[in-house]
Amino acid sequence: MVPVILRRQFAPGAAVAWLGIIFLHPYIGFALYLTVGETRLGPRRVERHRELVEQFRSAMRQAIGGRDETGAMALPPAYQPMIRQAEKISGLPVLGGNEVEFMTDSALMVDRLVSDIDAATSQVHLLYYMFVPDATGERVVKALERAAGRGIECRVIVDAVASRTFFRGPCALSGRLQSAGVKLAAALPVAPLKRELPRMDLRNHRKLAVIDGRIGYAGSHNLVNPDYGGRHGGPWFDATGRFTGPIVSEMGIVFAEDWGFETREILDVPTVGDGVPLNQGTAMQIVPTGPTSPGESFRRVFLAAIQTARTRVMMTTPYFVPDEPTLVSLMMAADRGADVTLLLPLVPDHLFTAAAGRAHFSRLMEAGVKILLYRPGLLHTKSTTVDDTFALFGSANLDVRSFNLNFELTVLLYGADATRSIRRIQEGYAADSIPIDPLAWARRPALKRYTESALALLSPLL
Repeated sequence: MVPVILRRQFAPGAAVAWLGIIFLHPYIGFALYLTVGETRLGPRRVERHRELVEQFRSAMRQAIGGRDETGAMALPPAYQPMIRQAEKISGLPVLGGNEVEFMTDSALMVDRLVSDIDAATSQVHLLYYMFVPDATGERVVKALERAAGRGIECRVIVDAVASRTFFRGPCALSGRLQSAGVKLAAALPVAPLKRELPRMDLRNHRKLAVIDGRIGYAGSHNLVNPDYGGRHGGPWFDATGRFTGPIVSEMGIVFAEDWGFETREILDVPTVGDGVPLNQGTAMQIVPTGPTSPGESFRRVFLAAIQTARTRVMMTTPYFVPDEPTLVSLMMAADRGADVTLLLPLVPDHLFTAAAGRAHFSRLMEAGVKILLYRPGLLHTKSTTVDDTFALFGSANLDVRSFNLNFELTVLLYGADATRSIRRIQEGYAADSIPIDPLAWARRPALKRYTESALALLSPLL
């Protein structure tokens, strides 16, 4: 196992954690490594995904031509480092001329989505981590059935593991949709014997809808009731943006890549409409990340954002399992005098993950980072606002899984108006949160502190 782990070129912390488990108990360590150690999709699938990415994103750049330069150069110099970093990672340019409406009410989000599906004239494309056969899922299914009945091209991708009840079980939705003429695809089906996917927890975590190439939805809402089937004992609090403008073309490219990856069907490349003023409205940029290009990870996007902060950083995430570069970046931002605030759920739904994250709270608070715990339910919104400059908004958590394992989708929004819109949502969460007192935190029972520190050693594997 030693040469296997060294050959994989893990980060030092992950390599040490795996070696420690294997030397502690070789058989258990070997079994765990086979289950959750490999992050690869299989060589053939990785190559196919990279080919699709190059095909669609190069076509997008050619369709844009020189127009993206007008939009980028019109933005203030403070935005330029983030724009360049995001484009380096995603290969997608910043585009102006966009509008967004943020929704934190789950019922309102579903109402708007169903209404837009009912008004569709050509295509409905949905990509969701969870599509559940409950009241919310039923509403969306009926809207898709109506759209398909009108002759609208409908395609749906759902994660094969998180949405397994969509495909199987007494309330499965897949049969109804296929009978109505909706095309379906399961994202990342697990097939270890075929070497298609060696582990179950490497998932497509994106939440995305593209309707007629004109309207896009992205954020943290899944297609499930607000209580997520009672998984947490209370409501989940999400946020989704409804986007219009040229940015929807980049969302369409992400869907086309994932659809081609799972079905081998190549869709027409969405393009930006002629005559759209790229240097007006809100400038935005789509940054899809995933395990097929480990160097192009969400962590690089997040670290670039924190490193540009000068006055204020505010973050919301349900899961916080940072690696050392993330911790150092947050502490350095506080050292520079920035007001750094992290909002997390008071009661988490993954106890081990939460405990591993809590082990780092003392270091962060000593550096001046404020940590708030949200009381009303499970805070599931994933957002970061930096100064009054730009914001990150989408599906990615601040944990190792989103950094290295999952396919994620992040929208970068530039400008004071968009940043303040997201910050108002964050401040609403903060008003219902409890700040952690650093002195009280240091006086917690020793057993709890040691347990969290022990679990933190395994954080590279969580």
